[in-house]
Amino acid sequence: MSSVSHQWRFFRAGGFDQVLIETAADLQHLHELDPKLWTVLNCPTEGLEFDSRTLSLMDDNNDGYVRVPEVLASVNWCRERLTDLQVMFAEPGLPLANIATQDELGQSLLASAQRVLRYLDSEQCERLQVNDFSDMTRLYAAEHFNGDGVIVAALTDDAALQTLIGDIVGCLGGRADRSGEMGIDAAQLADFFTQAQAIVDWHDESQQDDQNLMPLAEKTAAAAAALSQVEAKIDDYFVRCGLAAYDPRAAESLNPDASVYSDMRTRAIARGEEALAALPIAAVNEQPELPLQAGINPAWAGAMSSFVEQAVMSLLDDIKPSDALTLSQWQTVKARLKPYQEWLARRPDSPLHDLGVARLRDILQAQQQPALQALIERDLAITQFADDVQALEKLTRLQRDLVKLLRNFVSLSDFYLDREEAIFQAGTLYIDQRSCELVLRVDNLKQHQLMSPYSGCYLLYCQCSRQGEKPLQIVAALTGGDVDYSMMPGRNGVFYDRKGRDWHATVTKVVAQPISVRQAFWTPYRRVATFVETQMNKMAAERDKDVAKQTSNQVSTATTASKTDSGNSQFDIAKFAGIFAAIGLAIGAIGSTLAAIAAGFFALNWWQTPLAIAGVLLLISGPSMVMAWLTLRRRNLGPLLDANGWAINTRALINSRFGAALTGLARLPHGAKRRLRDPYANKHRVWWLLGLLLLSLLYTLHVYSVY
Repeated sequence: MSSVSHQWRFFRAGGFDQVLIETAADLQHLHELDPKLWTVLNCPTEGLEFDSRTLSLMDDNNDGYVRVPEVLASVNWCRERLTDLQVMFAEPGLPLANIATQDELGQSLLASAQRVLRYLDSEQCERLQVNDFSDMTRLYAAEHFNGDGVIVAALTDDAALQTLIGDIVGCLGGRADRSGEMGIDAAQLADFFTQAQAIVDWHDESQQDDQNLMPLAEKTAAAAAALSQVEAKIDDYFVRCGLAAYDPRAAESLNPDASVYSDMRTRAIARGEEALAALPIAAVNEQPELPLQAGINPAWAGAMSSFVEQAVMSLLDDIKPSDALTLSQWQTVKARLKPYQEWLARRPDSPLHDLGVARLRDILQAQQQPALQALIERDLAITQFADDVQALEKLTRLQRDLVKLLRNFVSLSDFYLDREEAIFQAGTLYIDQRSCELVLRVDNLKQHQLMSPYSGCYLLYCQCSRQGEKPLQIVAALTGGDVDYSMMPGRNGVFYDRKGRDWHATVTKVVAQPISVRQAFWTPYRRVATFVETQMNKMAAERDKDVAKQTSNQVSTATTASKTDSGNSQFDIAKFAGIFAAIGLAIGAIGSTLAAIAAGFFALNWWQTPLAIAGVLLLISGPSMVMAWLTLRRRNLGPLLDANGWAINTRALINSRFGAALTGLARLPHGAKRRLRDPYANKHRVWWLLGLLLLSLLYTLHVYSVY
């Protein structure tokens, strides 16, 4: 490490030293601070109470995390672009006077900033705000060149060019301009004129050899279309006839088998169904002649009729509809229409056909491509403005947000010094007469629940819902007060986010940890009381079940028992004597134990009795208190943030005093009056008080007899 000339100021909180970020000099020398003294090494760009757009601009490699080098790069960039870093600690808003103009880039930024204010009609303000960049369409108005290489119709006053731009967008789809409108770029412009020229050339080709290409003039297209419908099927027919002429035995095999028709006889046959269309167009025989009317497969009758009318009758003079088409005549028809079919196959595949060849000729003759290309070049010439706008947005956001980020990254001063809520604090959860301020959003619940117990905090995972909003998961740390066994999944509370919106919160999981040493003192007694209550309920339930069963059995056999045992029933005195003896022994043992304990206490000197009582209490509660104290000593924020993708560089402890500040308990307002008498309170009996007085009297007599 090089020698450090800057004198840093640190504060002690959370069990470690944290640097204060308070002056421009702190920013100026931040790159000199040892990274081992940074509290955080990286944080996610999403899920924080911080502008995610600012974090994404700082995230140079777009991996979803901001790391120490990226933070330093942002600070250093602000050092270069601003005349005084003290503006980073001022109110939000970047004064134009603070933009450094010592180099060409700085001068360009200042000119672009003035242009931005002019576009927004805020020239008198002389200060950029983050909201100025919230709607980029205001900066990139349709009538302004914006440097994206896309031109829209509003950039020119020439009506012909405006119409042409509209035609290109309509045919090719266009490109999105920064203004939000659709325009064209250089690639689309060149593609449009290339396709237009290809279509015009294709049409001109038909006029160069009109007699050969269009034998039927304007009717040629219809004839060729009719031919294409039946060409493959007629070719198939003549090939089959050729095979039948080659070998007469083939005719029977080349025609459909009789079983084909038997399958059709029991159902309705549609003229165009696939099974029927698959049959030959006509019956195959040794004579290669195709009937033009009679004997045509019904599935092809319509297409064949159109072919005869549009092509055969027009191209062959010596044929009638009642005649048959020979192989040579068929070849003549195909030869006459083949040039047109080949020309049609060369038709350019382009959506520009919708404009019509006449419109395309006008466009090509008007020579409008150079004019549009000039507009595109003018737009590209001010690319620097678009780059400057992005730089100005980043600079304005850093002026507003960077110091706050540093106070949650280099240190956790926002969290520990209580200036304002930290960027990881999602809001406040109200539940069980307390408010929990250490609340974090949870994106990956499974991962978070694996790491969070290492924080040593008592945690409540909650599912939050709100009308019209996407549900969210939170985890709240209870760091003050006492918690009994009533805190369980299913309990409801209210969560207020940082915007002040209330959410219905339901506890889904509880991670129980000690909250205070005082709570740990009473924990063993609460456990014993809970255990005794549970066992008594269990015993009572079992006894009630047994009594019900015995009663049912006795009632069902009462009549029989009364007849058979009326003369023989006797009271078994020995059995009941044994039961009473056992009960007496048990009571005697308990009494002996209590008597021994009482005798032991009475044998002590008067000053030893409180010590003995304290020793017993310490023996019972001591282990629980020690474990709670050890847990509270290691309670820290790190695992809670690490589970959310942070990289915490230290143990950020949450001691009992600080924890009490993070969880607010219900307190009566100052000066409030209370009426202590509860008319519905349970009646307290005085037997326990009389027993206590009796024990005190016996102890006093014992002491008097000794002394």
